[in-house]
Amino acid sequence: MDHSQATSFDGGCDCRQVRYRMTSTPMFVHCCHCRWCQRETGTAFALNALIEAERVELLQGEVEVIDTPSNSGKGQKISRCPQCRIALWSNYAGAGDAIRFVRVGSLDDPDRFPPDIHIYTSSKQPWVLLPAGVPAVPEYYSSKLYWPKASLARRALVLAAAVR
Repeated sequence: MDHSQATSFDGGCDCRQVRYRMTSTPMFVHCCHCRWCQRETGTAFALNALIEAERVELLQGEVEVIDTPSNSGKGQKISRCPQCRIALWSNYAGAGDAIRFVRVGSLDDPDRFPPDIHIYTSSKQPWVLLPAGVPAVPEYYSSKLYWPKASLARRALVLAAAVR
């Protein structure tokens, strides 16, 4: 998970009404191949950078939060530009508002964050070839098995603070 020396990463929507900044590298990056992500994105997968909500700053504009169904039945909140409707990040029920799943494609330099893991590969499109050397699991996974220790510590801190 080498994301070079940069300490912040800017992104936004297509119409540039909404601009945001991640103030650190993400904890982990998922490439999700589930059918729900395929349907939501209109393509083969969603690429999400998991990061503490407090490390995502709005630089310009406001987002519109849309409650959207999810496979778990608990739903997700997708934050979109109210003008061009581009999805910028999601929040899922498991971590609530504490962790954002930033859509890597909305970053100005998305090449910095390739996937750390491919998930729900049991439903991936058959023409998608997964790279060697990147973990891939048929469904979801245990973060304890795949996340770096520093990312697990960050996650534990933000979840503990969210419970208070």
